[in-house]
Amino acid sequence: MDFGLVLQTDPPASRVVELMQRAERNGFSHGWTFDSAVLWQEPFVIYSQILARTSTLKIGPMVTNPGTRTWEVTASTFATLNDMFGNRTVCGIGRGDSAMRVAGRRPNTLARISGAMKVIRALGRGEEADPGGGTAVRFPWVKPGAEVPVWMAAYGPRALKMTGEEADGFILQLADPYLTEYMVKAVRDAAEAAGRDPSEVTVCVAAPAYVTADDSPAALAHAREQCRWFGGMVGNHVADLVAKYGARTGAVPGELTDYIKARQGYDYAHHGRSGNPDTQFVPDEIVDRFCLIGTAEQHIEKLNALRALGVDQFALYDMHDAQEAVIDLYGTKIIPAVNA
Repeated sequence: MDFGLVLQTDPPASRVVELMQRAERNGFSHGWTFDSAVLWQEPFVIYSQILARTSTLKIGPMVTNPGTRTWEVTASTFATLNDMFGNRTVCGIGRGDSAMRVAGRRPNTLARISGAMKVIRALGRGEEADPGGGTAVRFPWVKPGAEVPVWMAAYGPRALKMTGEEADGFILQLADPYLTEYMVKAVRDAAEAAGRDPSEVTVCVAAPAYVTADDSPAALAHAREQCRWFGGMVGNHVADLVAKYGARTGAVPGELTDYIKARQGYDYAHHGRSGNPDTQFVPDEIVDRFCLIGTAEQHIEKLNALRALGVDQFALYDMHDAQEAVIDLYGTKIIPAVNA
């Protein structure tokens, strides 16, 4: 199993770079960041510094979207980084939650994501593509062998189907074993129906992880409070699914939708941060299901269960009060045990 580190690009950017370097030293293979231009600093500028100061780490957004940047600009940015540092980028892409809504826009349609994925992948390889204006273009400077894998974030049935049909990878932002099994199956079934090899679609589960010294009630309570924000972030996407498909219609599992009944609203000023006051509706059960909390042994047990369900990478959201400690514990205890 591969391991990734997910960060917000809060200033100073030097700290983001340092944490990514620490992750690489501890056996992490991927570094991811949020991509929301209003809320945080520009990630692609920081990616260049991360790549220059690491040797093997692959980097990318979790996730960008096809609305805040034109498709050829996104493709050119990835292709330039790859030309400078080798094929060490991955384009994570989705509808756009905070990036679009904070700027007063609606999240993108699946059709727009589909078009963007095709164009970014093709242009990143040096192939010809139409970025939406009716004119086919190509980057003459892209070298043979270049590539930009595109991984799609999804929850709903149509998005899962499209991921299996078109994406190089699947990003699932929760670590609940039941929902992971359900959604990985949906993606792989769609890939097979489209004539693809399902094993060629990389599966990445992303969720907060907080390692406790023991499993005492006090330790677990603190860990839950540090990670409760995640249920609120996921809840934004779930609310969209409920609005589209309805609750308890069979289109989306109740195990995903039921917990947002008490959701009142959401202020993106606290997005992705521990102590987010808009996430008190998230019950402890959801934190335990969606995140990895507890002792190192409990993390290892859950990661092994996820790997058995077909997960290729666990990407660790590291937004809490123990950033360095969790990176180091994963490096010294958890990654070696999972990959023994």
